[in-house]
Amino acid sequence: MGNDAIIAENLSKAYSLYTKPLEKYLDFFLPLHFGRKFYALRNVSFSLEQGHSIGLLGLNGSGKSTLANIIAGASALTDGHLEIHGNVSMTAVSGGVTPLLTGRENIVQKCLLLGLSRKQIDELMPEIIEFSELGDVIDQQVKTYSSGMRAKLGFAISINIDPDVIVIDEALSVGDPTFTNKCLQRMNAFRTQNKTIAFVSHSLPQVRDFCDYALWLEGGCMKAYGNCDDVTNEYNQFIAWFNQLNTKEHKEYKENIRRNQLGEKK
Repeated sequence: MGNDAIIAENLSKAYSLYTKPLEKYLDFFLPLHFGRKFYALRNVSFSLEQGHSIGLLGLNGSGKSTLANIIAGASALTDGHLEIHGNVSMTAVSGGVTPLLTGRENIVQKCLLLGLSRKQIDELMPEIIEFSELGDVIDQQVKTYSSGMRAKLGFAISINIDPDVIVIDEALSVGDPTFTNKCLQRMNAFRTQNKTIAFVSHSLPQVRDFCDYALWLEGGCMKAYGNCDDVTNEYNQFIAWFNQLNTKEHKEYKENIRRNQLGEKK
């Protein structure tokens, strides 16, 4: 346990769902409970040794990104205990960069938030820009970037600031194959440097090739955790079963999951 980079004990993340805007204001100002609690994550526990990688699996809405954000410190826990040993950096296809800033300004902003000095940022800047493959586009506003270009920028920043723990949320799903391979090579180099990686992906081949362990989430709850091959095989069997359901059965399955997250009886 002394070599664990991530220790998670009963992690839960709940949001309040309101039927009326007034309920949100009442919930904020009064010591009463308005709205319904929706658990995006509930009682998730695991530990990950330093220098290892974990793949986070699950259908859309299962809680993968919620868990990734909590590990990265981008989202607060509702309940539970989390220990991270070392500094953390995160890159995600859905965010991590500010649209109104240029790529270069985003590099400066993110590095400053991570505690780097301006001298350190100036030294890292050429390497980050080169890795991103953005060239002169680096001085254009990020709102003009494609999703792939934003992912390249976010990944280039995260991978070049030498974090102890890196969280990757679908950032490799939108880039071109050449850039994806370059990222995977850098991530493998990280592993040889005893870095720790949490990897969110819908690509089972990528997870199998890259991760030591896998954690399968369903409706915010941990379905399985352990050896990557074992968990991905089990998850793959579930996907095969899920895909053969008809439209009505899909809807019923997802509705049962949602009811569980709301604490309702089926």
